[in-house]
Order: sequence, then C-alpha cells, then structure tokens
Amino acid sequence: MIRWLFGMLLLNASFVYAQDNTFFHQPPPADTPQVFAPGIISDQYGNRDMAISPKGDELFYTVQYSRGLISVILYSHKINGEWASPVVASFSGLYNDLEPAFSSDGNKLFFVSNRPLQQTGAKKDYDIWFVTKQNGEWENATNAGVPVNSDKDEFFPSIAKNDNIYFTRAVGGREEDIMECKFTDGKYDDAKGLSDSVNSTFDEFNAFVDPGEQFIIFSSFGRKDDIGNGDLYISKNINGTWSKAVHLPEPINSTSLDYCPYISPDKKYFFFTSGRYSIKIPFTQQLNISSLHELLQNPLNGYDNIYWMKASSFLEMIK
Repeated sequence: MIRWLFGMLLLNASFVYAQDNTFFHQPPPADTPQVFAPGIISDQYGNRDMAISPKGDELFYTVQYSRGLISVILYSHKINGEWASPVVASFSGLYNDLEPAFSSDGNKLFFVSNRPLQQTGAKKDYDIWFVTKQNGEWENATNAGVPVNSDKDEFFPSIAKNDNIYFTRAVGGREEDIMECKFTDGKYDDAKGLSDSVNSTFDEFNAFVDPGEQFIIFSSFGRKDDIGNGDLYISKNINGTWSKAVHLPEPINSTSLDYCPYISPDKKYFFFTSGRYSIKIPFTQQLNISSLHELLQNPLNGYDNIYWMKASSFLEMIK
C-alpha cells in the first residue's frame, strides 16, 4: 500500500511537472529572467522575438546572425503533445524576415520582411507582411499595404483583439516611434504616433500591446534612466489615455540592449530579448583553441538570446 501511494505521488508529481513544462521539457521559469530553451531556441547564433499561437501549439521566432546580416524566422509545433525541433518557416529563408506576431484569432501571422513586392518585383524596404494557413501550412505572403506600410521601414507588428495594429516607424525626423493603425469598418485608418507619454525625442521601438490594450511594453534608447543600450518601459491605458511610461526594474533591464517584449497568450510567461553575456576579460586562464570554440558556441557569447520569466511576477510588478 505504501509502495502504491508512493508510486501515485510520483505519477502525480510527474504530471504536474509535465503540465508546467510546456516548452521542450524545460523547468518552469522563475520570478527573474532566465535563458529560454538554451541549446534548442537560444543558441550561439543570436535569437530574438517570440510568437506563440493562441492555441499554444505553434511557436515562431527569429534567428538573426551577425547583427542582421542573416535574419530568418524559425518554426516549431506540437506533435502528440511534444514540441518538434525548430525548422525554417515555410514562408521564410529567401529574404531577411523577422518579428512574427499572431492575429488575436490565430488566423494570420504577421511578420517583417525586405522581400520585393509581388506585383512589381521591385526591391523594397522593410514592410509588414502576413501569411494565412492553407492546408496546415502558412502560405501566401501578402504585403499589408498602406497605410500600415510606407516608403519608410516598418518593424515589430503587435495586434490587439480589435485588430488595431501597433508597429515601429521613422517619423518626422525621429529614427523610430511607436505607431498605431486602428482597424475600423474592415480597414486600417491612417497611422498615428502614440502620445508623448510613450514616444519621445529618443528612439522608441518594438512594442508589445496587451490584446485588450490595457498596457503597452516597448523599448527606448537614450533616456536618462536607460541603464544599458536600450531598456524596456511600460505604459498603461487609463480611460483611453496612455500613462507616462515607466522604466522596468533590474534584472529585467540590464546593461545590454533589452527589447522584443512578449507575453504568451495564456499570460503565464513574459518573454523578451537581451544581448547580455557572461564573458569577462581578462579570462581566468589563457584560452586555447578548444576553450575558445567552447566560449564562442555558448549562448551567452554576446549575441542576443530570448529570456523568459513568470508573467505573474511581471504583471504583479506593474500593477
């Protein structure tokens, strides 16, 4: 009987552990940021920006190597409850693609690309595109068109439940601002910059909007409280008005660039991208070729990684 009870306790613990470990059998994240799926998602090549389907069974992210020289969207999905090894997304791998984002109903996947327009074949700047699912595959890449896109670069789409789209664009002499196109009567209104509670004379970029538009998290570079090369900030929607943005504390922000914020659809996990690293010079001992290769192949070699933490800890922090 004792043996049976012990077995049931182990089985129950295993079930709970499996339920908590929804990504590649990782231990659940803590109250502070940690590298997401090291060696699987976060590796030595540089990885950034997350998108998880509303059903929680598909995952997209970007591999960006050598500071954007190569930028490819990778894809993983669940097969019989297990996440498959990441592969190049069906719509990526020819041009520089990045920053995937699901529509709230999961029927569209938006992303950024410098691919040419299909109608003309002419070279294009970075625009927002989207694909739809056809026979189980994400296909038919379509340019989102004006007024979402312009003759300037657009980056990092984030879509609210009402289909309003938020993104980054250079406007009025500023290098980057957070823009919004409201979705009204089946079409997008003209793009407008968010108020100076969010935007400033500095760079604001890569904003994640809460699906209910209750808050927006974004990065800014150059503000007085910036402790690194760009930090994460949050602004709350109070009766339809964005509040003055607040700098997020350490260890979410660091002395490196912290950007690409994202909260999973089930609101369990807060993800973001960071360039923090573990290299300290001088080294404790002289490198040889083996230890040099080991250092370069470590996820914390100075390239970007995706970090995650409990969303409950983050959401409690911003109440």
